[in-house]
Amino acid sequence: MKKIYIPILIILGLIIALALTVKVTRTIDWEESFNEKSNKPYGVSIIYKELERLFEDSKVRTLYHMPDSYFYANSEGGYGDHIAEGVYMKIGNSTSLDFESIDELLLFAERGNTVFISDYYIPSYLTDSLKVDIDYLLNENDSISELSFKHASLQDRNTRIDRNEGDFYFGNFDNETQQVLGYMDNGDRQPNFLKVPYYEGTFYLHLQPKIFTNYNILKEDRFRYVEGVLSYLPSKDIYFDSYLKYQTPYDGAEAEQSSELGWFLEQTAFRWAWYIALLLSLLFIIFNAKRRQRIVAIIKPLQNTTVAFVKTISNLYFETQDHHNLVDKKITYFLEKIRSDFNLNTSVLDEEFIERLSAKSGKKEANVAILINYIKWLQSKEHNSETSLIKLNKFIEEFHSR
Repeated sequence: MKKIYIPILIILGLIIALALTVKVTRTIDWEESFNEKSNKPYGVSIIYKELERLFEDSKVRTLYHMPDSYFYANSEGGYGDHIAEGVYMKIGNSTSLDFESIDELLLFAERGNTVFISDYYIPSYLTDSLKVDIDYLLNENDSISELSFKHASLQDRNTRIDRNEGDFYFGNFDNETQQVLGYMDNGDRQPNFLKVPYYEGTFYLHLQPKIFTNYNILKEDRFRYVEGVLSYLPSKDIYFDSYLKYQTPYDGAEAEQSSELGWFLEQTAFRWAWYIALLLSLLFIIFNAKRRQRIVAIIKPLQNTTVAFVKTISNLYFETQDHHNLVDKKITYFLEKIRSDFNLNTSVLDEEFIERLSAKSGKKEANVAILINYIKWLQSKEHNSETSLIKLNKFIEEFHSR
């Protein structure tokens, strides 16, 4: 067998030597994700991390669910753990906001809070409610646009942005009640930063989200413009919306690979190493495919260790006090039982789902609504306490009881 491995080692050495001579190229992903966890050029991880410094006397909360469910739960009379007050912030991807969420944001502002949205095109349902129109202007100035403030004290923070094919601007708004705070200029100066009073609160609408990305924050002194924009926001708790931060094709770029291995295979050196490993695995199987007598293992009878397993898992969770994990598992098992027992789709827990579950289970719709709304509230929280776990268990037991 040793003689067989010698040619394989020689082939391996030659292939590795060839792979090392191949020039490795690195591609830059310019897709605009506006994802606070992304370190790519058009992610927003830097500004997201700096929010706690910019608003040092405030608490930064991240929303991973639609605003309608979060703000409804954390409002006066809701079942959340606090009353949501302060500044709602969304950078990019505002098209994910549905009608219910926009209504909740309008109510959030009406109560005296602030809504800040920076995106190219804001949903028409919101712009119609605020009585503003958005237009588009193609950039004919070498893809460079000037961004400026109206207030004289912020003129030293004016900047420019590159790689910009065009600009959105406010083509129509109420000059008497709504205030222009900034402009874009790519040959034609137009307002792109607007303050819109709404009952007791305020909407700040900004139409150039690209300035908040990692690429622009780190380039030259463009971060000063970002600081100028955020200086209009009050020093209150920040609710940063991270719901549905997806990758979108831009400038002809292909959509993000669905395979976890896709990016690595784009790197030449890794691709060579991967193919070599597959080749060697194939050779190993071929040369070791001879039939061999295997030792007959002694099969011991299976023992019933269910009780011991349950005790071990119980002790583990009791020691770690991981109530949030238990809440997630409790909800997962409950929804799985609903799917298997009543053949219901549990991906969307809305009013229709509550009505259908009530009809199929024979439970009162009010009781089912309390349980489902409580589950949605727990899913929106980053941490859950022992009290929440006990309350959830009580609701589920009441649902299963006759």
